[in-house]
Amino acid sequence: MSQPAKRTLHDRFSYKWLALSVTSLGALMASMNSGTLVIALPTLLRDLHTTLLSLIWILLAYNVTQTVFVLNVGRLSDMVGRKKLFVLGFGVFTLASLLAGLTSNVPLLIAIRALQGVGGAFLIANSSAIVTDAFPREELGFAIGTNQMMVAVGAILGPIVGGALTALGWQWVFWFNVPLGLIGTLWAAFVLRDLAVKKDAKDRFDVWGNLTYAAGFALLMIGLSEGGIQSWSGVTPYLVIGVAALALFVVTQGRVKAPMLDLRLFKDAAFSINNATVFLNAVARMALTFLFVFYFQGAKGIDAVLAGIMLGPVALGLLVASPIAGRLADRMNPLRLIQWGLVLGTLALAGLAEVLSLNTPYWLIAAMMLLAGVGNGLFNSPNSSLIMGSVAPDRRGVAAGIRSLLMSVGGVIAIIFTLSIVVSEVPRNVMLQVFSGLSSNLPAATLTPFIDGLKLAFWLLTGLSALSAVLAFIVPVPRRIEATSQAAD
Repeated sequence: MSQPAKRTLHDRFSYKWLALSVTSLGALMASMNSGTLVIALPTLLRDLHTTLLSLIWILLAYNVTQTVFVLNVGRLSDMVGRKKLFVLGFGVFTLASLLAGLTSNVPLLIAIRALQGVGGAFLIANSSAIVTDAFPREELGFAIGTNQMMVAVGAILGPIVGGALTALGWQWVFWFNVPLGLIGTLWAAFVLRDLAVKKDAKDRFDVWGNLTYAAGFALLMIGLSEGGIQSWSGVTPYLVIGVAALALFVVTQGRVKAPMLDLRLFKDAAFSINNATVFLNAVARMALTFLFVFYFQGAKGIDAVLAGIMLGPVALGLLVASPIAGRLADRMNPLRLIQWGLVLGTLALAGLAEVLSLNTPYWLIAAMMLLAGVGNGLFNSPNSSLIMGSVAPDRRGVAAGIRSLLMSVGGVIAIIFTLSIVVSEVPRNVMLQVFSGLSSNLPAATLTPFIDGLKLAFWLLTGLSALSAVLAFIVPVPRRIEATSQAAD
């Protein structure tokens, strides 16, 4: 009598749930990594005896490198398959996390953070595309909403865990990623499949596009960060060359057969405007937690563990709203959810700009932070679902790369933009005490410029959020963008 065939894991569970579990673990790890490091920044500034500019580049090196690589990864995943790049991303991220905790040399730490950003790019650029390949369109909102829920869980746990880990030593902020990364690497290698039709892997590599984009973006960010934090004298060459290189990049993309940025996608107004809202919302959203780390630890003198807990309402709102929005996006017009989310986010930022002071009761700040989190939760998964569902299957890697690129650029600009505003209002000696978490004994009058800078930053973020809301109300109904024969030429 023949023995029944042994059932594999893929036989027992639908592939879509296995794929969702892998991408959700990646989302959890990446969001926790961000939260744990942000809460540890004052400790890093003290323990490494570094400058504020170097401290910010320990944070930014990851974001900038991820931004440089994310477009290429999106296109490469369409060519060679998403599984290989996703598994590689987990492995690189994990290795870099191990190495980061083994050095106290600031330039080397910045370089390792850049390597970690390469791994992050491989993860983030493929996550949405893997989920979109695995789920039918009518369930896509739920799947992406689940990923966003894991981002929210990581955002809640990150600052809390980071505060506790910082007490053991800042190195543990990085080492904490290692076991999660090992599990993720093995799990992704075991369960993922490549479902999308691959493009011709013999497509020529866009050398000039890569060089002009990487050089232009990196130089522009160096110039903006050094000018905003230290001095604008001497940074003009960085800015001029950076802008010129990015302009040349855009020109080259329209003239090569296999560009890293497919400009044809932007011919669709809905695709373009939806991605514009991604960028504007990223600037407004990612600055919020960053600013409140220094408000709680710097101006208020609260320890890292409690400060991490006090940052929770933003992520809690995201956690509650994301899966609900994902489900609703499958049953109603997702544009309505996007519009409501952006309006709520704008109101929350305006409220913080209006009420923030050294004496503002925490419950009021927490209420505004919760509202901002709900707004982001209503926005994120419907927006991602709308963008990813509007492109043909063989362009999903590129579309995911574009969305990830705009989120990454928004995050980098948010930090540089808001920090430069706050720094411009604060005397140098006060600034160093605030950002190292040692200002609790300063009189309130001395901290007034810092609070004024925060309020100004929040008003400007309110304006950007309001602009994104306006765009969401004028965006046309999206249509599917089919693949063109040129894409495979």
